[in-house]
Amino acid sequence: MPNNIPPATASDPSSAFQRLLTVLDTLRSECPWDKKQTMETLRHLTIEETYELSDAILDGDLTEVKKELGDVMMHLVFYAKIASETNDFTIIDVLNSVCDKLINRHPHIYGDVEVQDENDVKRNWEKIKLKEGNKSVLGGVPASLPALVKASRIQEKARGIGFDWENKTQVWEKVEEELQEFKNEYNVIDNEAIDLEKAESEFGDLIFSLVNYARFIGINPENALEKTNRKFIKRFQYIETKAKNSGKPLQDMTLAEMDVYWNEAKKL
Repeated sequence: MPNNIPPATASDPSSAFQRLLTVLDTLRSECPWDKKQTMETLRHLTIEETYELSDAILDGDLTEVKKELGDVMMHLVFYAKIASETNDFTIIDVLNSVCDKLINRHPHIYGDVEVQDENDVKRNWEKIKLKEGNKSVLGGVPASLPALVKASRIQEKARGIGFDWENKTQVWEKVEEELQEFKNEYNVIDNEAIDLEKAESEFGDLIFSLVNYARFIGINPENALEKTNRKFIKRFQYIETKAKNSGKPLQDMTLAEMDVYWNEAKKL
């Protein structure tokens, strides 16, 4: 069995990063699991780690944020290590590439371009991306993003080149317009679709317009919905606990009985 001496704990950023590189090199060459990994096998694990980081941020748990950031960073180094083995690129190429991009896209810091505010910065960013070869302003939005996140990114990028509403009143009027168009395709009184396919399309338009309004008033719709999800889970689990303590199975309770516990949970 190998008896490797782990690299010492670092006290500066450069040494700390080199320590991670050294550990990954050793694991890749000597650990059976690490040896077998490919970019494809790591992909779903990376997504999982990213969601764990997101959870830690939403929880406000900085100890967990630190831990999950380390896990994500390890994955990034791992991908570069795998690529270096086929001479495609190295971690040096990765770091130089992102530094070059940041420098190039911040001409107001590293050049002579003047900006008035963050909106100017975003507009310049999108213009530079187009000059770099992007065929569309929206081309940089990943196709596999969750729909709610994708809607936000699409709207932000459109805003970056000036394609946007003038004020939030206009946006809210659009929300009301889309709501009416949905109602026109869905009989909300009788709870049935007049044309299900059109109703689905109009419902999508309604959500998109709500996401747009959230952007205008400074609310992150993804965070807002996740907080509501967590709030619902917490209150529902309160009902489950109360039902268990009462000795009556939840499925045997009436809606009125559950509503009593739900209203209690809302006061907590």
